[in-house]
Amino acid sequence: MIARPHRVRFVTGAIAVVFVAIFTIVAVLLRSTPTGVFFHASDQVAMAGIGVLLACGALWFTRPKVTADAEGVNVRNLLGTTYFSWDVVESVSFPNGASWARLELPDDEYVPIMALQSADGERAVAGIRELRRLLKEFRERSHEG
Repeated sequence: MIARPHRVRFVTGAIAVVFVAIFTIVAVLLRSTPTGVFFHASDQVAMAGIGVLLACGALWFTRPKVTADAEGVNVRNLLGTTYFSWDVVESVSFPNGASWARLELPDDEYVPIMALQSADGERAVAGIRELRRLLKEFRERSHEG
């Protein structure tokens, strides 16, 4: 099972295109101003570069991904990737009002699963059901053995 945020990919993609377009247009038009300030080619390149950097920052929000199989779940959020075997996962939850799902761990700890977001509606529900199914199957196998 592999899940990624769906809606955020379109939104951030559009935002990234807008950043690059606006900063490139400004860079091209930024040759001279009515105040007499003159911008060099390096200033124009830097302005376009800022647009590219902002676009990359927006696209960073498409990074979350969750991958799960019969043995465990791999959660990749904005800043890191962590693997959890199913024996340390207590449950998969989606608290009321939360933006994304989470793995409930021992000692009242949890890890957010940013790949399963409330904005994705049925896609997120299907992802949570699949994670819960894999967790249930693991528990049934571990009780048999």
